[in-house]
Amino acid sequence: MHVCQILKTKSPELISVTPDQPMMEALRLFRDNNIGFVVVGRSPGQCLGTLSERDCCYAVAEYGTEAPIMRVADIMNRSVATCSTEDFLPFVMAIMTERRTRHVLVMEGGTPVGVVSIGDVVKHRLDEALRNEQALHEYIAGTAHH
Repeated sequence: MHVCQILKTKSPELISVTPDQPMMEALRLFRDNNIGFVVVGRSPGQCLGTLSERDCCYAVAEYGTEAPIMRVADIMNRSVATCSTEDFLPFVMAIMTERRTRHVLVMEGGTPVGVVSIGDVVKHRLDEALRNEQALHEYIAGTAHH
């Protein structure tokens, strides 16, 4: 399965924050949108880095009570894991495993166009397993179409 097929099943909106916003504002975006990852940029389509729930947890562990008021730019990830819309799901899974990340930013040219999360990967792998199971049941029952 191509990444572009996964993106078709998701909301097209890519939520972003600016580098000057405090971490607390990003956390509210996470809560309000039921997400755990945003792009950091000064304008739409720009990617200076990303911010995840994990980045925020690390900031709290390192800076304590100062973390929530810190600027996103001070805690964001600048080494962004990326893929293209034409990459296959196993390639994205390998990126997630190698980089130990739960999110991969999908780029088209130099522009971010979406995000593939570990949840997306699990959903699509589960759907695939269920389709295979159904096909095997139909084959064993003799109801499979030839």
